[in-house]
Amino acid sequence: MLFRLIKPALFTLEPERAHSLTIAGLKALPPRNPPARGKLAINIAGIDFPNPVGIAAGFDKNAEVPDALLGLGFGFAEVGSITPLPQAGNPKPRLFRLAQDRAVINRMGFNNGGGEAAAQRLAQRRSRGGVVGINIGANKDSPDRIADYAQMTTLMAPLATYLAVNISSPNTPGLRALQDESALVALLDAVVGARAAAVTPEKPPIFLKVAPDLMPRDIDAITRIAMEKGLGGLIVSNTTISRPSLQSHHVAQSGGLSGAPLRPLALQRIRDFRTATGGALPLIGVGGIGSADDAWERIRAGASLVQLYSALVYEGPGLANKISRGLLRLMARDGFSTIAEAVGTE
Repeated sequence: MLFRLIKPALFTLEPERAHSLTIAGLKALPPRNPPARGKLAINIAGIDFPNPVGIAAGFDKNAEVPDALLGLGFGFAEVGSITPLPQAGNPKPRLFRLAQDRAVINRMGFNNGGGEAAAQRLAQRRSRGGVVGINIGANKDSPDRIADYAQMTTLMAPLATYLAVNISSPNTPGLRALQDESALVALLDAVVGARAAAVTPEKPPIFLKVAPDLMPRDIDAITRIAMEKGLGGLIVSNTTISRPSLQSHHVAQSGGLSGAPLRPLALQRIRDFRTATGGALPLIGVGGIGSADDAWERIRAGASLVQLYSALVYEGPGLANKISRGLLRLMARDGFSTIAEAVGTE
């Protein structure tokens, strides 16, 4: 109710300013416990997720409010993307609401305060529990991006429930080239090696975040390499550089498109990766999820977990709990007793 009252005022603000105020508001919330394990719980890559609804990377870039997000009902929070060195990102304006399309275009460029500052915050909250993934990236001007990912793995492995390797942002020039077969093998060898050498008794699983703008041969190669390297799962997908039919005048803005128009493409990619993996590698569905029906469709298509971000702009902070309640109803309607039973059954 409060969100409905303040939404018009928030939408008068420049989007990045509104987002900063949202982070500040979450910091001010009293502490709340993460969701309890219940009927929606699922175990993926050795991690017990209390429910399958997560907040995607990009919302909490600097790992400032993961516990507040868990307190809103998210089963897991993914922070980042975080790079070794602080960087300002791309010039402003770089974030655009497409309200008519219930979408967002961003060209943020991995703006964040750097690995050391984020690691300090994450170390301080470790005792609070909850599933917190850390999304790692490379600095734009790095002479060796693979070394950046290895460095971030070493730094964040002791602090992460899981690590998400982001090579699919369209806003860092050349980054998506790391999805090419030879580059991906070298990258994952470096990351897996750094995790093995990290000073932590528990080695967090590694998830790989891929783009929706992939050719069939890319999907097959990524799947094969991910399975050979023993990854914990694939996050499908990041924002798209394509432009489906849109109504907003912001359609000409460069950057990655997210929100409702991404839904058909992201859903198809889940289906493609489900086929390629044969169900042997967990998938996390992202892109255009704004309701329990959207989440259920992605789960039935092959996703064990789902993530959202852009829908929060339009639906508000109660969305995670709303989707969880809806998933319970949909499970009962379709005769499933657990989320795991429903995965890939469309």
